[in-house]
Amino acid sequence: MISQALASQESILKGTWDRATPFRHLVIDGFFDTDKCRELLDAFPRFDDQNALNEFGEVGGKAVVEDLDALSNVYADLNAFLRSDGFLALISRLTGIQDLLPDPAQYGGGTHENREGQELDPHVDYNYIHGGKLHRRLNLIVYLNEEWSDDWGGALEIHSDPWEPESNQIKLITPLFNRAVIFETNEYSWHGFSKICLPADKKHISRKSIAIYLYTKTRPEEEVTPSHGTFYVQRPLPPTIAPGKVLDETDVNELKSLLKRRDDWIRFYQQREIEFSARLMSSPAQVQWWVDRIYRWTPVSPATKTAVGHFLFRYFGFVFKNTRSYKTWANTRK
Repeated sequence: MISQALASQESILKGTWDRATPFRHLVIDGFFDTDKCRELLDAFPRFDDQNALNEFGEVGGKAVVEDLDALSNVYADLNAFLRSDGFLALISRLTGIQDLLPDPAQYGGGTHENREGQELDPHVDYNYIHGGKLHRRLNLIVYLNEEWSDDWGGALEIHSDPWEPESNQIKLITPLFNRAVIFETNEYSWHGFSKICLPADKKHISRKSIAIYLYTKTRPEEEVTPSHGTFYVQRPLPPTIAPGKVLDETDVNELKSLLKRRDDWIRFYQQREIEFSARLMSSPAQVQWWVDRIYRWTPVSPATKTAVGHFLFRYFGFVFKNTRSYKTWANTRK
């Protein structure tokens, strides 16, 4: 299924991987056998609203089908190949990351289709699956677009640091047919794509790709961080918004869109905090276990323990209010 030319380029690609910045990545044209890639495009699933629910439970412009086996024989064959020992060994040789494992559930992977108006803010991906047992290490994306221009938006962006827009360096990778992108997943592998704005005669086109994510049971100690979900950084003001500029209707609509997206994420994070707190409060014994250890922090001084406890209970009392330690603290405030 892999193109014959790829095998002869392994040593060159490995060197490119090691030198890539701002994080390690590869761009490989002609990744699959051309005829096989054509079959994958021909069998690509139609856009279905049921597969296009976003993080807020709304129907968006991105459809994802995770179950490749259910699509067709050609996708079932692809799925088997992507999980094979031979393919995983090839990716290990290219990246130097050993003992790679696929995700049996293909969570978040599979076929991706993005329509007009869709975009993806710069983000780093979640770092564990299966309750923290497997570390997410690599993303592999193969694009299926026979025609695409960077002027349309939708090019893969690799960011150095979207938190610092003035100094952020962005590399664009055009999502062309049979082009594969492999990149490591860590705490600074920021990536996304700008809003898709197709010409009037190209509105029927969509951005199509196949994505898989690869994992390992361990990772280098210096890369290990606590478990987290996907972290997004909303885009800064567009360059058209500048001092002295008289805003037109397009500028105002762009500002409204940016503000709405920020508000949507704020609402999402607030709801997630409420749900997290509810889970904590449903297990008072577990909460008490943590509070006892935080409030009785050792080997620091009694004054520090008191200060830590005061901070936690004053600002997070809604979580700890049913614990013994909180009640003891509350009595001292009366």
